[in-house]
This record gives sequence, C-alpha cells and structure tokens, in this order.
Amino acid sequence: MAAEQLPGSIPEAVRRAAERFGSREAVVDGDVRLTYADLLERVRTVARFLVAEGVRPGDRVAVNSPNTHHWLAAALGAQYAGASLVPVNTRFTGPETVDLLRRSGARALVVAGDFLGADRLAAIREAAGPDGLPALRTIVRVPLPGPLEPAEGVHDWPDLDRVAARVPLAEVEARADAVGADDVSDILYTSGTTGRSKGVLSAHRQALAVAAAWAGCGEVAAEDRYLVVNPFFHSFGYKAGILVCLLTGATLLPQAVFDAARTLELIERERVSVLPGAPTIFQTLLHEPARRDRDTASLRLAVTGAATVPQVLVERLRSDLGFETVLTAYGLTEAVVATMCRPGDDAAVVSRTSGRAAAGFEVAIGADGEVLLRGPNVMLGYLDDPEATTKAIDADGWLHTGDVGVLDDAGNLSITDRLKDMYVCGGFNVYPAEVEQVLARLDGVRDVAVVGVPDERLGEVGKAFVVADGELTEDAVLGHCAPRLANYKRPRSVAFVPELPRNASGKVLKRLLGKEKV
Repeated sequence: MAAEQLPGSIPEAVRRAAERFGSREAVVDGDVRLTYADLLERVRTVARFLVAEGVRPGDRVAVNSPNTHHWLAAALGAQYAGASLVPVNTRFTGPETVDLLRRSGARALVVAGDFLGADRLAAIREAAGPDGLPALRTIVRVPLPGPLEPAEGVHDWPDLDRVAARVPLAEVEARADAVGADDVSDILYTSGTTGRSKGVLSAHRQALAVAAAWAGCGEVAAEDRYLVVNPFFHSFGYKAGILVCLLTGATLLPQAVFDAARTLELIERERVSVLPGAPTIFQTLLHEPARRDRDTASLRLAVTGAATVPQVLVERLRSDLGFETVLTAYGLTEAVVATMCRPGDDAAVVSRTSGRAAAGFEVAIGADGEVLLRGPNVMLGYLDDPEATTKAIDADGWLHTGDVGVLDDAGNLSITDRLKDMYVCGGFNVYPAEVEQVLARLDGVRDVAVVGVPDERLGEVGKAFVVADGELTEDAVLGHCAPRLANYKRPRSVAFVPELPRNASGKVLKRLLGKEKV
C-alpha cells in the first residue's frame, strides 16, 4: 500500500475498511464473527460511550485485557473519540499497572474481569491504596471468562450500548473527523527489561505507515486469515496485527492465550494463512504431538524475530508446517518495523538477517556497532521524559537502538546482539547471539540462551542455558561448540532448564538467567 493511499488517521482507516470490505469478516473470536461493517458499529458504540463518560480529545484510554474482539473495539473506539490508546501489559502486577496508569494520566480504563485466574481490577484498587487514581474517572470490565459479579463504580461491557445512546452519532463522527495525522494515536510502554518502562509516543500517520509497510512486505491481502497470537498490547500484535488487517481487509483471529493444540485446531478449522510470532511459538508448534493430525496446508506467511532465528527453524517452517513464505523482521517499540525480509529471500538470508530497510527508514551502524535508525516513523518521543528522548534520538535525528548489528552489501541487517548482552572474555567481545545460532544446530536443543558470568581469570565466560528434547549432556553441548567457535566464544558451562524466561514479545529475559532465576 503506497503512502499516498493511506488513511489520514486510524478513525479514517476504520471507516474506509467498512466501505471497502463491509461484508467481509473482520474478526473471528470464538462464536463472535464481525464483518467490517459490524466492527465500525462496535467502534462507534465505544466512542459514544467514552464521550458520554466525559473523555475529551487528547485524553488517554488504557486497555488491560487479552486478545479478544473487546480489545479491538475498545482501542479503536478510544481513537475514534479522539483519545490516545494506552495498551497495558496483561502480565503486569497491580503495582506495575497502577504506576503506568498514573504516569499516563489515563482517563478511562478497560480491564478484563478475570483473566488467568486473576481479578485485575481488585489488584489495581489494592495497589492504588488510599490515594487512588485521581485522573481515572471511568472503568469498564470485560466479561472474561464469563458473567461478572456487580462492582461499585464500574461499567460492565454490556452497559456500553445503554450509556452510548446518550450521545448522538453525529458527535462522535465530528470527533473522528477532527483526528489529525500528527495527533498521538497511542502510548506504548517499553518492556522495561533494563529499567523502568518508558511511554513511547506515536502519531496516527506513523502507526498506519509501519502497518502498511509490514503488510506490503508480507503481501497481505483481503483473502488472508490472520491468527494473532502476539499480544495486542505489544506493537507486534497491535500495529503489525490489528492495523494490518484494517488496511488490507484480512480477517483477524485473536488468541487470548497461546496453546499449541488449540492453535493447530484453529489453523485447520478457520483456514489460517498468516501466523506471525516469536521463534518459541513456532518451535512449540513443531514439537506439538497433535500437529501430525492437523491440516496446515492453508498456511502461507510466517513472520518471526525478537530472538535468534536458527536456519533450521526457517527450513522446518517450510517443510513441516507448509509455509510458502517465512520472513524475519526487526523493530522496537520506538520504531515498530525498521527492516524486513521479502518474499523470495532464501533460508540463509531469512535466518542470518532481519532484511532490508522498510517503512521509510534509513539504517546505519554507529559507534560500537550500534544500529541507528532515522526516518519519518521514529517515535515522537518518550512521554514526559525529554532527557531520555534526547539521549535516544540525537541531534541528527538518528534513533540509538542499543542493538549491535552489521549490514551486508545488499543492505540486509543482521542483529548480532544487544549492547547490554555483550560480554568480554579475556579481552575479546562475545556476542551471545552468534553462539546461540551455533548451538541451535545441535540435535536435541529446543531452545537456548547464552549469558556472560563472572570468571576470576578471564573476567567473564559464557554459560549456556539449554531447553533440551530428550537426553543431552553438558559434554555434548560443549563438544559441539569446540570445532565451530573460537575458544573465547565457547561456553564454559551448561545449565539445563525446563524453559527460558521471556517477556511478552518473546525476548529472553537474560537478566533473570544471569541470576539463575529460571
């Protein structure tokens, strides 16, 4: 989709999708099936409700709920009303959520009633304490997994129609008309793996442009059926998921909790063609016993990234799951989609690199091998943190990513590691991603991460954390590295663990491995 064809705002994208794809299925969520025309009406209802509750243009609306049709309606409805969306990580504790709500100044909150056995609203209220959340005036509970017990000062999802009826449709249409391309569409908080999370400000034009670039590289079309396992609160699920479908007319199938057997059943029943995810998602699918009994012939496009992608995984996605196209991409909350492979790239390019510049980005390699990005879709800045913004984006407009990488002659970017993950062994820099790529080729290694640990003689040495299938010994792991890696790169010890700790985007939390809390 060319830039000149893009809608000027997300509300305009919702309207245009209803005009272009009105009778096509927009969302399939269990028994709920919505066309694009239906979705527009749901979005308008949420917008009218929010206006009735006093939400003004520029206010922030937080959504703390898993991947369901409610999330789409709430998020798009907030933006339709002229507010900015604040997605909340569903893994956050009560105190973490309260911190985010306070810092964002959220005016309204949409929250799951009961998700994964946790009463999130009760946890939020307890963490808020006697001071409460003064900016927060409106709370809506989503009925998950079922009907809710009445709660004081809370609207339940079925109440929305009644309250929305107080506001004329013309009023929210005027609100939607007034939303500009440069208005703030959303505030996504970084994962906070190295410190307190920061709120990343993006404009409507940026959110739509990166979604269009992702859709273009993946050749997503209205005929596609797109299963979204990636959480909506992350840009991978929201911008490369919801917005991609909105622009292309593809059908979106949200999955609230990843379950390999359930995913395979959905692929077969709903004829899923597009399935992005972190490498661990695909590894789990490949190892699921139920896979042999499921028809996955409809699968067309897999997009992965966020961690080491072994070449053997790319090959197996094609041979064992039947994907025609497997792509890798690179981005971060501050840029979303910076580089991406293209259909036709061979397995070595897809595994070894994250593809070429996309979405109008320039890519350069700066001091210490750091990846630098510049272009119209670099974030507007961090919320209420000009110092951090200036540190991240230099005077020439380059975003300093904190990732280490190299560019090949064709412009393909290879991420070799994070600056913070690099360790020094005997005076030599070691990038764990290189070691992980080698270990991923060893039979029996299902998942692996390497970290630097203290050593009296060498300063730091590598330690491999391995998730193994069947019997695998430390000697076998270390022996596999010996002929394939320089001595300083080879791990000195191995820990076998049942799983690696990861954040919601699939990145391994190496700070936890370093403390051996696995």
